[in-house]
Amino acid sequence: MVNRRDFLGSLACGALAACVPPDAALPEQSAMPNILLIHGDEHRIDCLGAYGNGDIQTPNLDALAADGEHFENSFCPYPVCTPSRYSMLSGRSVHEHRGWTNRCTLPPGVETFPSLLKQKGYRTKAVGKMHFTPTYLDVGFDTMVLAEQDGPGRWDDDYHRDLMKHGLVDRNDLEDQRPEYRKNARDEYWKTFGAMPTNLPEGFDSTAWIAGHAAATLEQWSGSGNLLMVGFIKPHHPFDPAAAWKDRYDPNRLALLPGWTEQCFPHDLEMNEGYFPHRNLTEIAMRRITAYYYAAISHIDDHVGRMIRVLKRNNLYDSTMILYTSDHGDYMGFHHMLLKGNYMYDPLVKVPLIIKYPGNRKRGTVSKSLVSNIDLAPTILRRAGCRPAEGMDGFDLLQNNNAREFVFAHGGKGTNAMARSRTRKLLLARSKQTLFFDLQSDPLEMSDASQRVEYKKEMDRFRKAIEAWEGPDPFPDPYLDENAPQIRGANVPPSDGSHRPGIIEYYRRRMAGG
Repeated sequence: MVNRRDFLGSLACGALAACVPPDAALPEQSAMPNILLIHGDEHRIDCLGAYGNGDIQTPNLDALAADGEHFENSFCPYPVCTPSRYSMLSGRSVHEHRGWTNRCTLPPGVETFPSLLKQKGYRTKAVGKMHFTPTYLDVGFDTMVLAEQDGPGRWDDDYHRDLMKHGLVDRNDLEDQRPEYRKNARDEYWKTFGAMPTNLPEGFDSTAWIAGHAAATLEQWSGSGNLLMVGFIKPHHPFDPAAAWKDRYDPNRLALLPGWTEQCFPHDLEMNEGYFPHRNLTEIAMRRITAYYYAAISHIDDHVGRMIRVLKRNNLYDSTMILYTSDHGDYMGFHHMLLKGNYMYDPLVKVPLIIKYPGNRKRGTVSKSLVSNIDLAPTILRRAGCRPAEGMDGFDLLQNNNAREFVFAHGGKGTNAMARSRTRKLLLARSKQTLFFDLQSDPLEMSDASQRVEYKKEMDRFRKAIEAWEGPDPFPDPYLDENAPQIRGANVPPSDGSHRPGIIEYYRRRMAGG
């Protein structure tokens, strides 16, 4: 049986990954620049100082933005973890790669930027949360050191095996993520909407653990041709900052984020009542959540600074392409909602995107263009002198980031679709109420204009744009192959899952007090 790696190697590399001269390479720029891609999870776009938030402290990401370009209209293609990550890797929309849920597999033959860089000779590594099925799915990384949050990945990854080795358990996360524990979660969990300090000792919270492995990897870099993708679990819920960070922000001194309302809109509740009931959300709870959410982001920012210091100390910073983004956002009180799973309002689908190019190109630039995370793969590949694979629909953001009239996204396995221009937005809900917003007069999406006659022609145009984007087969079946080829490595557990019962039993005993 041909495995995925052999299959990729048998493809016509000349057609799919043909090397081309780097665009306008500076004399000191390598044809194989180092690439560091860092992504948070559930990081709302306006929760960075560089994006105008005056409450949050993110000095390292702000400095990175000053050294590069940041995008004020950056969107994810699907506001759920795994589908969005597969789009980031493949440069394809979700209806093209078929990864509709958090439990799906990237199909064979769908090229990724790590696989193409690897074919060129890059050393490729992933650290942190990837959220693949199977857990160590071969998408082109030589090595993967994983810290997962939910699904079987929790029982497979390096992080939870390390916690078990040290006699630890991430109690807050288990209660928040696993239904067998959530149904019996502590009263404090429900009262605070999961905003409780971590129970883990210093260095064992996921942010510190992931950052430690990332920094150690960067210390080993020399020369060029290195790719490291770092996926943080945070600021994803539960909102449980490390002990050293939990008091960083005073809830009573924070401004609630734009879009907070005193109660929910009926159409939002009809769409989804919430992972935590949206109706129960109070301003007091929201302030505590915001403080802990900011603390998690500042903690990540601190470790981004740590990674950058490693690169600078080793004289690699100027020649390294560094990107920061997120898989999706979080309502964080917008329309009186929390987390995700509702209409694709901007706080959910807009994500931070910072790119520091090799040679400090575009330094200090702010882009207002409509961009998507499907643009990352072609942008990265072009910097490495590689031609994007056929089917990678995104733009090279260094050369062509002002070409879109619309940016699109799917949600709900395709039942919901978004078409957004600079000034208008259609949220097409195929089984619920469709919404339309004039973002010039209503930037916080408070007043649905779908029934107003003066917008009818525009709505029709947006619908046709969605139809053209989706194509003739917009809803292919989700692709899942739990036996898809995984990478090889001493840390990769048996593919038959024989290791899982012992790990699951360990966490069951510890959660029960044993």
